[in-house]
Amino acid sequence: MSLPWWQSLPTRNYSSLNLAMAVQVISYEVRMAWLAAQEQNEPVVEHEETPYPLVDDLERFYGHLEQTLLATGFIRASHPGQVMNKLRRLFTRARPESQELNILRGMLASIEQQQKNKES
Repeated sequence: MSLPWWQSLPTRNYSSLNLAMAVQVISYEVRMAWLAAQEQNEPVVEHEETPYPLVDDLERFYGHLEQTLLATGFIRASHPGQVMNKLRRLFTRARPESQELNILRGMLASIEQQQKNKES
């Protein structure tokens, strides 16, 4: 199972930055941004909540994607993990919204339908 978001910290000179230190850095940056907004008397903007898919929805999408890519011959049944792991990382970074995920599932269903029509 993968997380629905990804955070990266530049650690060129500090390759041993561990999780506790990373949490400290993120907490510090969030606090500094909040204090800066308070000093400027700028209201903190509340963004509309974007409906992101649940982890179960993403897992169903990944299963559907793998099944379709196997059926089209894009990935080999003997080594599906190599490509699928990279695709999972790609979609994790992209963080598709629920509606975008539904569009992707519709594309996969269309590809599957075309495959069935060719086989008939």
